[in-house]
Amino acid sequence: MSGPTTLGELRKVSPGGRVSVKDEMRRNLLCKLEKRETLFPGILGFDDSVVPQVVNAVLSKHNMILLGLRGQAKSRLLRSLTTLLDPVLPAIAGCEINDDPFRPLCKRCRDLVAERGEATAISWLTPQDRYVEKLATPDVTIADIIGDVDPIRAARGGFDLASELTMHYGLLPRAHRGLFALNELPDLAGRIQVGLFNVLQEGDVQIKGYPVRLPIDVCMVFTANPEDYTARGKIITPLKDRIGSEIRTHYPTTLEHGVAITAQEAWTDRRADLVVPRYVREVVEGVAFAARRDKKIDRRSGVSQRLPISALENAISNAERRALRAGETPIVPRISDIYASLPSLTGKFELEYEGELLGAENVARELIREAVGEVFAVYLGPVGLKPVVDFFDEGGTLRIRDDSAAAEVLGQLQRVPEVLEHVTRLGLKAEDPPPLLASAGEFILEGLWAQKKIGRSDDRGFVAAERKGDMDVDLERLERLRRLKKQVN
Repeated sequence: MSGPTTLGELRKVSPGGRVSVKDEMRRNLLCKLEKRETLFPGILGFDDSVVPQVVNAVLSKHNMILLGLRGQAKSRLLRSLTTLLDPVLPAIAGCEINDDPFRPLCKRCRDLVAERGEATAISWLTPQDRYVEKLATPDVTIADIIGDVDPIRAARGGFDLASELTMHYGLLPRAHRGLFALNELPDLAGRIQVGLFNVLQEGDVQIKGYPVRLPIDVCMVFTANPEDYTARGKIITPLKDRIGSEIRTHYPTTLEHGVAITAQEAWTDRRADLVVPRYVREVVEGVAFAARRDKKIDRRSGVSQRLPISALENAISNAERRALRAGETPIVPRISDIYASLPSLTGKFELEYEGELLGAENVARELIREAVGEVFAVYLGPVGLKPVVDFFDEGGTLRIRDDSAAAEVLGQLQRVPEVLEHVTRLGLKAEDPPPLLASAGEFILEGLWAQKKIGRSDDRGFVAAERKGDMDVDLERLERLRRLKKQVN
């Protein structure tokens, strides 16, 4: 930044009035509210729930904790709090704890100001410089968070061990005049949590072995999983009592919010010739919604928003690979590409007993089928598709390979009466490129299968709803489940 570079120059342009971090955040937040600005860019789906509570906490000058399952944007929300800090802040150059030039805390800066006076060098801090984040793990020590004696510094400088100049500052003092974020607070050892008491209550830290108190100015924010927080009780009660606001996050409450979040986070702008149909995005998002309500999946561990993000990226990659081999453009994902993204689904949820019996892949396939059926009902539920169903009931079959080129898929679809006439319901026209029409046609057939109006066989593809091939698959799965239950009992 171009501006004052010494304490003397700074004194001419600044009165040096001290404003605490929480007062600064409150002031800037009030300004944003008055101007009706977006408070936390990139945070979607929390406008009517989480954001108002965060605003209240900041206006109340509270330290806060965000409670939520994995993948609920807790860390992103904490990092967004830096938008409430001033664009720049002066500090004594080279200070480990970003000391206020007018009121230095550490021994080194006090001596420096006494020695150089108005010529003391000034540096300028950005909001990112004032944000310190730490992931709590069982091996974190009190020295990491608060600080400790540094015997090497004492030896090199020739200082007595009782001198403040031998202090090694932990992450918390280094967040002086800024934000200190601690992720997964329950994983922090209880004795380390005790070290945070005085900071929350009195606003100062005491470095081990020193009769000195540092009245640091910091806003502390935490994240935790609510299961850890309430069931296992790993956040000790005195610390919970000192946290001003407890705010619960959540997964997207509507499909629209989920699609918007995934569109924002997923890597979908990789190619200019890539087109991702809206119904494909909704099916991918629907998989996550189905997983969060499925009894075969452990709801306590949650289903992260990373699931649809990874699944969409994987589905696009499968479509990209197929299109490059076939030499076709544009690249358009199909429902079969979502099935090909199973590796990005099975590791994103924990299974209950019934789910373990079925297996992660089978559970994931059921989730995709359920999502397809729900999205299909929105687009084509009221539409009469009887000619399509009759085609299969009269013995017709249609096998579409996952790696089939769009022209080949269209040739197959044209055998089925009226199936391509309904692509207009998906926002397409008959003259659209073959990859788009092929994707839409496959979606219609997959939707009919998901609603059990037609069947599907591994050998013959799409068939009539009650053909023996489909029934054999179901009977085989039921028999496998019976055998597994007998083994367990």
